[in-house]
Amino acid sequence: MIRLNCFFQAKEGQYDRALEAAIALVAKTQSHAGMVSYDVFESATRPDVFTFIETWADQAALDAHSATPEFKEYVGIILECGEMKIEQMVKE
Repeated sequence: MIRLNCFFQAKEGQYDRALEAAIALVAKTQSHAGMVSYDVFESATRPDVFTFIETWADQAALDAHSATPEFKEYVGIILECGEMKIEQMVKE
């Protein structure tokens, strides 16, 4: 299994646009093969931060997800709106 924690911090005035794209991406991703868990969470202490927490069955499932048109579209919007830091953990 692969777990990703993707921390996003918005540029000033861009949080709402980024969060809308994140929510749309989560909705589209729920049906992807190999997706174990995929959601977005808003920070309780920082109004400009949200986090994707995702779990994938294997690298092939994650790669397939990353190649989808919706991933490219929505992640593109999110990255226009701020910065993302990704932590990846693999459990064999």
